Amino acid sequence: MNIVDLIIKKRDGGKLTKEEIDYFIDGVTHESIPDYQVSAMLMAMFLNPLNTEETTMLTQAMTYSGEIYDLSDIDGIKVDKHSTGGVADTTTLILAPLVASTGVPVVKMSGRGLGFSGGTLDKLESIPGFNVSVSKENAVKFANQSNIVIMSQSENLTPADKKLYAMRDVTGTVDSMPLIVGSIMSKKIAAGADAIVLDVKCGSGAFMKNYSSAKELAKQMCAIGKAVNRRVTAVITSMEQPLGQNIGNSLEVIEAIEILKGNVQGDLLEVSLTLGAYMLISANRVSTVEEGRAILMENIKNGKGLEKFRQLIVQQNGDPNVCDNYLLFPQCSHSLTLKAEKSGFVEKMNTALIGRASVETGAGRKEKTDTIDYGAGIIMKVRVGDHVCEGDPTAIIFSSSDEKCQTALSYLKQAIYISNKKPQIPPLILDVI
Repeated sequence: MNIVDLIIKKRDGGKLTKEEIDYFIDGVTHESIPDYQVSAMLMAMFLNPLNTEETTMLTQAMTYSGEIYDLSDIDGIKVDKHSTGGVADTTTLILAPLVASTGVPVVKMSGRGLGFSGGTLDKLESIPGFNVSVSKENAVKFANQSNIVIMSQSENLTPADKKLYAMRDVTGTVDSMPLIVGSIMSKKIAAGADAIVLDVKCGSGAFMKNYSSAKELAKQMCAIGKAVNRRVTAVITSMEQPLGQNIGNSLEVIEAIEILKGNVQGDLLEVSLTLGAYMLISANRVSTVEEGRAILMENIKNGKGLEKFRQLIVQQNGDPNVCDNYLLFPQCSHSLTLKAEKSGFVEKMNTALIGRASVETGAGRKEKTDTIDYGAGIIMKVRVGDHVCEGDPTAIIFSSSDEKCQTALSYLKQAIYISNKKPQIPPLILDVI
C-alpha cells in the first residue's frame, strides 16, 4: 500500500477502505509516514469529508492505536461525560460527585485547558495536593471504593489522536467535522466507559457557533457510539454567556462547592442536573430526566454530593479542608472591578472575549507550555437580561499584577453589551440526541 495513492484517492473524493484507514493511522502512530504526507492526507479529508462509515473506521483505528482501559472489574454500568468546551463550564465537578453519590460509578479521564476552554485537571490541581495521575489499578480500586475517579489521560491512550491533533492545529484542518468526531470519540471509547453523555456546546463561547453545526456534531458522535456498542447521549447546550459566574481554576472549584452546598442556583446547576440525569438514565438507575434530577437535587440537600466530593479529594491526596476554608486556595494579589458605563439591560455577551479575558489574567494557556495561575480569573456579576445602573459592578478581575488586570479589562469592556431593551433569554438546553 502506498500513502501517495491514498492521498490522491481521497483528494479526488474517493472512499477509503478499512485497510487503507488502518494503514494511515498505523503510519501516523509509528511515524512511518512523514509529516508532510500526513498533512496532505488531512487536507484531503478536510476538502472531501469522510462519510459516516469512514469516520467510524477512523475512530476505531485511532481508539486501538494505543492502550485500551478495561473497566470490567468495576461493578455496575460505568458512565462518563464529555464537554466540547466552554467558558465557566464547571459541570464535571458538580455532576460527577452527585452521580457517584447515587451509587453509579463515574470514571472520567479529563484534559487540561488550552485557550479559553478551561481544563478539569487544572481546576482540580488548584486544590492543594490533589493528584490527577492515577494508575489503571488505582482507578479501578477507587471506583470500586467510592464510585468516582477523575484522572489525567494515560500517555499511551490514543497516541494517533495526539499526533493528528497537533498536525491539524498547524495545517488549518481543525474544523473538519469527521476529524473532530474521531478525536473526541476515540478517547472516550478507549477510556472504557459503558455509557457516555456528551455536552455539545453551541454559541459565541463554543467551538460550534450555531445550532445546525452543533446538532450535526452530536448526531455523528452518537452514530459512532452506536456503531461500537456504546450508549451515547448528546445534550446540546447554550454557550451564549458563561455557564457559571466564576471563571478560573480555583474560582470554579469554589463555585462547584457552593452549588453542592445548595447555596447557588442558576444555569450551571441546571445543566449539571440535566447531564447528570441522562448519566443516571444511561446507567439504568432511573427511567426519566425528571426522576434523575430529583434524586440529584435530593443529594445536594442531604449533603451526599458534597461528601462524595470530599471523598474524591481525600482519595487523590488533596486537602478536603478547602470545602470549608476557601483561603486555602491560591490567592491573587491584584483585583479590578468592571463597572457599567450606562444604565440598561445586559443585552448579550461575547463569551469568547470573556474567555480571552480570563486567559489574560493567567487562568488559561495560550500555549501548551504556559504555566497556570490557579488563583486568577473573573467573577461575573451579571447575566444576560439583568438590569444594571451606571456604575454597577459587572465583573471582578483577579490576577497577579495590575497590568494583567488591565489587559483583561480591555477585553471585558468589549464583551458585555448594554441596551435599553430587555432581551429575550436564549434557551439553555437546545436539544437532546
